[in-house]
Amino acid sequence: MLVLVAPGQGAQTPGFLTPWLELPGAADRVAAWSDAIGLDLAHYGTQADADAIRDTAVAQPLLVAAGLLSAAALGDVNPGAVAGHSVGEITAAAFAGVLDDSVALTLVRGRGLAMADAAAITRTGMSALLGGDPETTVAHLEKLGLTPANVNGAGQIVAAGTLEQLAALEADKPEGVRRVVALKVAGAFHTEHMAPAVEALAKAAQDLTPADPRVTYVSNRDGKAVATGAEVVERLVGQVANPVRWDLCMETFKELGATALIEVCPGGTLTGLAKRALPGVTTLALKTPDDLDAARELIAEHSAA
Repeated sequence: MLVLVAPGQGAQTPGFLTPWLELPGAADRVAAWSDAIGLDLAHYGTQADADAIRDTAVAQPLLVAAGLLSAAALGDVNPGAVAGHSVGEITAAAFAGVLDDSVALTLVRGRGLAMADAAAITRTGMSALLGGDPETTVAHLEKLGLTPANVNGAGQIVAAGTLEQLAALEADKPEGVRRVVALKVAGAFHTEHMAPAVEALAKAAQDLTPADPRVTYVSNRDGKAVATGAEVVERLVGQVANPVRWDLCMETFKELGATALIEVCPGGTLTGLAKRALPGVTTLALKTPDDLDAARELIAEHSAA
């Protein structure tokens, strides 16, 4: 059984979209999306530097566009389940037919702008903690006033909070944690600091008419499969200020009988977690179009009948 997943913010790198725009029809498709949301996706995906694409308002629609473009390049895909990490949930909602591509891009453009505005209120950030016992780590973070914003499994938890709180974490790591790595993001996502963005996104979501998922859609909130489009959208809104439980998503993949996992462009982060947490599951990350042939072979072997 094949799982198709989409990465979250931080996966983008300068120029990563360049080879994908060389595929037939890709440049025209991206140009149409750019016109629709008022953002030059091709420029940011090919020419902009790391600082420019770190901007939340840019990074989020860029990631969703890349995910949709690379998934379309695979051709017909019949996954048993789909999921996305953080903003990747919007990409996954499009994979599942809950939102069409243009609606997904419009929604993520609003999400990125709202989260950028929320992040500007207080100087905040996020840091990944590698190693350690999850319960011990979470208790230590809460003592410092930090939120375990991403519980990613495979020995990784991402803490979020003010820059002062994150500095205290650097000086006082939880027992067993090997490293604390500051992430290249612009704010404390999936925490109470994003409450203003939830309100803005809720207003934008009122006008949506989502369809029910046509494949199993696994939610970041609790790793549960969501049956209706209305609930998918409700969870997308609340997710902005609530922790991502990717560890529970991977547990669900296991329970569903996953045998293969493909991560759309810019792939790498989620396949890395899956290699450690899902032994025996074949993984493949779409980084450039050179990966498409291997991905198609994997799809043919593992897609749902």
